[in-house]
Amino acid sequence: MSDSQRFLCITSYEKGQDFIRQLAELGVKPTLLTMDKLRDAPWPVEVLEDLVTMPAGLNSQQIVNTVNWMARGRRFDRVVALDEFDMEVVAQIREHMRIPGMGTSATAFYRDKLAMRVAARDAGFLVPDFVRVLNYDELRAYMDSVPAPWLLKPRSEASALGIKKIQKPEDLWLALDDLGDSQSYFLMERFVPGDIFHVDSIVSEGKVVFSSVHQYGRPPMQVMHEGGVFTTRTVDRNSPEFAALTELNSRLAPALGMQQGVTHGEYIRAHADGRFYFLEIAARVGGAFIADLVEHSTGINLWREWAKIEVAQLRQKEYKLPPTREDYAGSVLCLAKEEEPDTSAFNAPEIVYRIRKHHHAGLIVQSQNPQRVIQLLEDYSQAFANQFLATLPPPDKPTA
Repeated sequence: MSDSQRFLCITSYEKGQDFIRQLAELGVKPTLLTMDKLRDAPWPVEVLEDLVTMPAGLNSQQIVNTVNWMARGRRFDRVVALDEFDMEVVAQIREHMRIPGMGTSATAFYRDKLAMRVAARDAGFLVPDFVRVLNYDELRAYMDSVPAPWLLKPRSEASALGIKKIQKPEDLWLALDDLGDSQSYFLMERFVPGDIFHVDSIVSEGKVVFSSVHQYGRPPMQVMHEGGVFTTRTVDRNSPEFAALTELNSRLAPALGMQQGVTHGEYIRAHADGRFYFLEIAARVGGAFIADLVEHSTGINLWREWAKIEVAQLRQKEYKLPPTREDYAGSVLCLAKEEEPDTSAFNAPEIVYRIRKHHHAGLIVQSQNPQRVIQLLEDYSQAFANQFLATLPPPDKPTA
């Protein structure tokens, strides 16, 4: 094995430490490119070959130039985006440097909400009725045929950032006036009331080799825009929901062209007809401590397995999923009024992880009984709302 194999990891947010550690354990030399403000974040500096930072606000060409400069002194075998907001520029870097991995067109199916919806619909998946924000006659025809309300969504944001609910056509035209030339970077979609699920998976050689199905308590968009306590829990593995979503997700990532990596997909079971509709998918590890949740319910660390897949592909080796377990886990998380909220009063033996994040209160519970997890989340979400919950306007940009 050559000692010159190197990965460049790029992230605008503090995450992916386990990915970096796993690279080093596999004999790969990792370099991290992140933001100036994160220079002193708790990175595993003991395993990094180099830590390079850049100022906020650089455009994609400036970031590409930064990496070109770094590459004068080191030969990078792979370039990886640890955060969703760096995926597009990393795709540009790969294409410019002719490094294997998803290019800009392939990345669009995991970043551009319009591209992923078109591709999923064309592949036969149910998708809420949508329309691109481009041609005004198309928009008028859409609003005439699809009942309100609608959601105006940015095509390339993560989570529920920037989404507006549109009740009538006049609301749309006013919103488009405000957006001006940026309006074509949005789409409009029918608002479908329902229960929202997320499936987090590992893809190897074009096949989903692992997936974990969870259900949100309140929809993330509702939590982001209205405030409240965020919860998610493992779905009963003997339920029809688990079977249906596992099968659906096993077809989706390959249909959108992914060959290897990790995905975080979201689906909604519509109250109106009980069917599952595809909402969106990202080629990344889920945020909001979902990676920890998956690890506590299955034993699989998505960050580490993602690193193993990337290295296996580089070395032309077969990736093998480690043994998994079938426990159940749930998380409860909220914005807190206190800087460092004290959750020690919550002392159920099922608590396996206390979330440490500035102005947040959070716990992860684990049990072999899915009903016990549901009961704990119900009790704790109400207690968190009474004891810790703070509310702020929805952010204009991501905070983690």
